Amino acid sequence: MRNCVGLILGGGKGTRLFPLTAQRSKPAVPLAAKYRLIDIPIANCINSDINRIYLLTQFNSVSLHRHIRQTYNFDGFHGGFVEILAAQQTTEGANWYQGTADAVRKNLRYVQQPGIDYVLILSGDQLYRMNYKEMLETHQKSGAHATIAALPVTREAAQGFGIMRLDDSGRVLGFLEKPKTDKEIEMVRTEPAWIDARGIPSKGRDCLASMGIYLFNRDVLVDLLTKNDYEDFGKEVFPMSIRTHKVGVHLFDGYWEDIGTIKSFFQCNLDLAKPVPPFEFYRPDSPIYTRPRFLPASKFGGVNVDTALIADGCLIGKGTTITNSVIGLRCRIGENCTIRNSVIMGADYFESEHSTTTNQQQGVPHIGIGDNCLIENAIIDKNCRIGNGVILSPNGKQEADIVDPELYVRDGILVVPKGATINDGWNSKA
Repeated sequence: MRNCVGLILGGGKGTRLFPLTAQRSKPAVPLAAKYRLIDIPIANCINSDINRIYLLTQFNSVSLHRHIRQTYNFDGFHGGFVEILAAQQTTEGANWYQGTADAVRKNLRYVQQPGIDYVLILSGDQLYRMNYKEMLETHQKSGAHATIAALPVTREAAQGFGIMRLDDSGRVLGFLEKPKTDKEIEMVRTEPAWIDARGIPSKGRDCLASMGIYLFNRDVLVDLLTKNDYEDFGKEVFPMSIRTHKVGVHLFDGYWEDIGTIKSFFQCNLDLAKPVPPFEFYRPDSPIYTRPRFLPASKFGGVNVDTALIADGCLIGKGTTITNSVIGLRCRIGENCTIRNSVIMGADYFESEHSTTTNQQQGVPHIGIGDNCLIENAIIDKNCRIGNGVILSPNGKQEADIVDPELYVRDGILVVPKGATINDGWNSKA
């Protein structure tokens, strides 16, 4: 894998994840109490022996850069790195990245260095575990110029994906984005027996969905991007490569979730809190890495906890009930609170005693959640100050913008933005 380099696309605005992306880029969004979305593709690369990794960034990237700098430091003997390629002015151009393909095009000089034969292009907002060595083996055996990872899905699920049409050899012949009708699905249908013959039980699934994971021969990728001005991989470059080059598929049948919306982010986190989660963050052969923190163990007594993830450094008051929820780093929760079906991201730092005392004198809640609060079906972003007796619930709303305090309801989930303050007694049900 030393001749393969990884490119992670992390520069999008993440508008569907707003307000979680109001102050951070999408790959920097916290996940599963102590990780960030960007940790997933980087860990997959490291576990696949790809140790030359470039991360392309653009919007709200400061916290993402900080996380990369504090987390991924390779030894000096193997030449490994995670390098950030932020949008910048050069002699070739002064514009922002105009899309995923444009971002790679503007950084082709990094993949044209000696010793690089393959380029793996990844997304920064997916949760899955994949051994890219197996994908490279599939790519080499097929003799393809490019290979895309494909997930077998049912006809019903196919309506939310880009679906590929193959010939019997596995070469991609066509691509249809989100087919809606039976006629459209029949055009891109894959025989279940073909999927079964490749070691993956089809189980009634007869469509192959693009996972947005691309492996290119380096020279082919350079040729594709230098002979046109296409801006998007999925909608333009990939369909073009099907017409001009041999494109194959690598079948994948593990857990895979595209965390692109508030609803998918919320449900994914709650699923990870289950006693038997669909995705395990630690496996001896392929752990997911993140920033090492020197935090004390979480402390609580007289607390009722049922189905939850609780990170380090938390302080939870007696009489509090936590059900089906995720509690992030440094979370301070008062007494007699009820938290259910919620994601509490925690805090970036501990408040000093002086700050806490000063805030109390000024009537400002401390960072965390006060006493006697009810929080349900909600996402509480980092560093929020929630006073005593506060009730936070979407209250049956599906979409709403609340002005004072600044709150949002998206997909039936109440979202409290990062750093928000909610004073004592505020009730979203009032």
